[in-house]
Amino acid sequence: MGIRLPTWVWVGAVALSCVAGMVNVVGFLGFEHQAVSHLTGSTSQLGIALAERDWRSVGHLWGLLIAFSLGAMLSGLIIQGESLQLGRRYGVALALESALLLVAIPLFKQQQVWGALAAAMACGLQNALATTFSGAVVRTTHLSGMFTDLGIGLGHLLRGLPLQLRRLTLSGLIISGFLAGGVIGAWLFLRWQYDALLAPALLTGISGLGYVLYRQWVLLRRR
Repeated sequence: MGIRLPTWVWVGAVALSCVAGMVNVVGFLGFEHQAVSHLTGSTSQLGIALAERDWRSVGHLWGLLIAFSLGAMLSGLIIQGESLQLGRRYGVALALESALLLVAIPLFKQQQVWGALAAAMACGLQNALATTFSGAVVRTTHLSGMFTDLGIGLGHLLRGLPLQLRRLTLSGLIISGFLAGGVIGAWLFLRWQYDALLAPALLTGISGLGYVLYRQWVLLRRR
């Protein structure tokens, strides 16, 4: 089955993947050197910490997992639906993500773990948002599913089966967006340190405002 998503969803998915790439790079380059946009590696690290009885790391890693999940929970509370609908409060969720990233900056500067937790919560909120508006097709804070889709597409191509070009294109765009965000985030971190998070915070804030304006424009056209 092919993907039939509005243009604004495609644009939003790529923009949010770029945001996640920037935030995750800042987490890696920060004082804890910890990924914040996905939980697979963090869960593995938690297993290692438990085996080694490194209780400080256990507490930190559990905090990241909980913060990401709380962010996803906030998205569910705000959007209140699993289907794509223009009237839903995606703009509010994006504004909250922007606020969380802004809160993370001074906490990171003070080398407090709460900075990483705020960033992880922002990523959880974003990933749940993207999952909701795409019908679980899009994930913007990690790339395993996107690379899996590309691999499946190549397998179909080798077998002479029909290609889902829209899905493969979307996967490629999200991967490219995340990678571009990583490059930009690293470049900004080398110059601004944790103030690099101002860029993704600004991007999510502008995206939220853009969504609200687009929704109003569509509503006016329908009248």
